[in-house]
Amino acid sequence: MATQRKSRPHSRSAPKKSGAPSGKKPSPSERPERPLREDLVLQACLEAYGSVRHEGRMADRALDFTLRRKANLYSNERRAVAERVYGLLRRQRTVDFLLSRAHPRFDSLETSRQDVLRLAASRVLYGEPHGLVARQSALAPPDAQALGALPEAAAALEALPARERFPIAASLPDFLADRFLQTFGRDAARAAEAMNERAPLVARANLLKGDRDALAQRLKAETVDVKPTPLSPMGLVLETRINAFSLESFREGMLELQDEGSQLLGMLVDAPPTRVVDACAGAGGKTLQLAAQMKNRGDLHALDIDERRMEDLKKRARRAGVHNVRAQLIPHEGPEADAALTPLKGKADRVLVDAPCSGTGTFRRKPDARYRLTPEDLEMHVGRQKALLARFATLVKPGGRLIYGTCSVLREENENVVEDFLAKHPEFTVKPVAELLGAELAEKVGPGPFLRLAPHTHGTDGFFGAVLVRAK
Repeated sequence: MATQRKSRPHSRSAPKKSGAPSGKKPSPSERPERPLREDLVLQACLEAYGSVRHEGRMADRALDFTLRRKANLYSNERRAVAERVYGLLRRQRTVDFLLSRAHPRFDSLETSRQDVLRLAASRVLYGEPHGLVARQSALAPPDAQALGALPEAAAALEALPARERFPIAASLPDFLADRFLQTFGRDAARAAEAMNERAPLVARANLLKGDRDALAQRLKAETVDVKPTPLSPMGLVLETRINAFSLESFREGMLELQDEGSQLLGMLVDAPPTRVVDACAGAGGKTLQLAAQMKNRGDLHALDIDERRMEDLKKRARRAGVHNVRAQLIPHEGPEADAALTPLKGKADRVLVDAPCSGTGTFRRKPDARYRLTPEDLEMHVGRQKALLARFATLVKPGGRLIYGTCSVLREENENVVEDFLAKHPEFTVKPVAELLGAELAEKVGPGPFLRLAPHTHGTDGFFGAVLVRAK
């Protein structure tokens, strides 16, 4: 049995800009902002992007590693590095196609020169003047001319047949482009385009320490502009670009960074203060949300196979003031895994299976994930999802609920998995999510018995949720 490692949400921003305490020399990231030193920004971008594309590192780790070594960069320069690298990763296939047509010798250029051109072309695609970008990137004349030829290359892309154009314009591998077309139909282009936009930074108020209004007032006092999330009653969009982990309100446990869609999935659990299981807890983002639902009462069992993530959960729980969580490390699979679950079998009022998945709903935040995923990976995820759902269903007591969720937009990981489970477990039936979210919120979310969210329809990450009730 396996559970997915759920990475800590990144803030997409740099350390805070406030001055250092009196008598202390400010670090570069605390100094007042100044015009970008383009040579330093470009070098950092090349290092981070190169480690992702050419060395296979994950983008968030590559950026963290690179920026930790660039102590001389200011906060606005750090933001520029992160934004440019993520922007290119989102449009990587599109950029390569356009440059292969705009530059007569692009494919034969040395790797570093290609990457400089890629970063420059990505900036132009996001609306910056190509002449300015060419100068700042110190491009050789033939490369600068290629930037000016991007509109003609874009016209060549538009002239391609629709089935050939879509994967390139969406910057998706062919097999994922086919899945998007199957899932979204006529909306596939809009769905893919939304996946290539920057995600908002969203916080969830820790209801054990105050509601959303109280958190908004606290953040305002910390000079952070916020607005309420339109769907979740606990969420705030942080509009000020700041390192959220540096905030006093974060350190005091008043908030957690959590996408609005993830918050809605947590709401489906509707956890009573009795016995609840978070079966794939990871570092505990939804665990803490469930603890607040339970008002710190009852027993909340957080299970995972990763000891490091369990330690992270315990630290986050202490910061959030949560004390009803029982974190339990469980074996990966086999008889020992089954034995570890025996004390909970048939005893839980709620069991959340936030299953490992392809992560196709989180491409805004993890743009490089699309290039790592293979058809074989997807098949493996589906098999594991079916196995996890069946295994943890045994923990649900008669009349209890099994909540299945993913951060995928693909039907084969979502509706198809639920349908397979119901066919093999007739003692479970579907409870429409509208009965749990209420009429007003259900109308905003959309029709159907399941929760299905996507960036182009709801502004959230892509999420799926299903509530299954065991017969009494």
